[in-house]
Amino acid sequence: MNRLTKRYNRLDSNSDNALMMKVSNGDLDKLGLLFERYNRRLFGFFYRLTHRRDISEDLVQGVFERILKYRQTYNGDGAFSTWIFQIARNQHIDYYRKNSKTDSQDDFNEWDTVEYDDSDIKEKSEDEQNRLLLKRALEYLDAEKKQALILSRYEGFKYREIAEIMDCTENAVKVRVFRGINELKEIVTDLKKKEER
Repeated sequence: MNRLTKRYNRLDSNSDNALMMKVSNGDLDKLGLLFERYNRRLFGFFYRLTHRRDISEDLVQGVFERILKYRQTYNGDGAFSTWIFQIARNQHIDYYRKNSKTDSQDDFNEWDTVEYDDSDIKEKSEDEQNRLLLKRALEYLDAEKKQALILSRYEGFKYREIAEIMDCTENAVKVRVFRGINELKEIVTDLKKKEER
């Protein structure tokens, strides 16, 4: 085995897929590394959907409990990030099915503690009022469009990956994102008009 092959194998052994394969085979300590890599990102995803820190923390915990419970079903096909966000999406859906009467109290001020990766939205929402309007506008979107936008704009997934996460076609994702952005623009405009009255 040459040096390049050894180096590749060493790097590959620390990839998300390789770590999850080790978890799947019983090396449960590796789940801690995956938690370190993904807990903030999952928290951000859930927080943008729920606006509740407590619920988001519970949902992140639930994702890793599911991974632990169903670890032997992992086969290493595809990107680990796609697989874990598919679990996260299902966790969110299941949580709200079970807790449909949960208090939907919002604290939009806490959004500022969650990291933003979307430069387009940052540029359009430079001041506090516009950021709050955008956050409020997201709440008016249906769940499918909202999830597609968050996965695309905040989490940086490609449409192909989102299609896998959401169990739909790539074209369906494109349509949801396109329509979601157009609806957001209209909602933000309407909210601004209401505030000016």
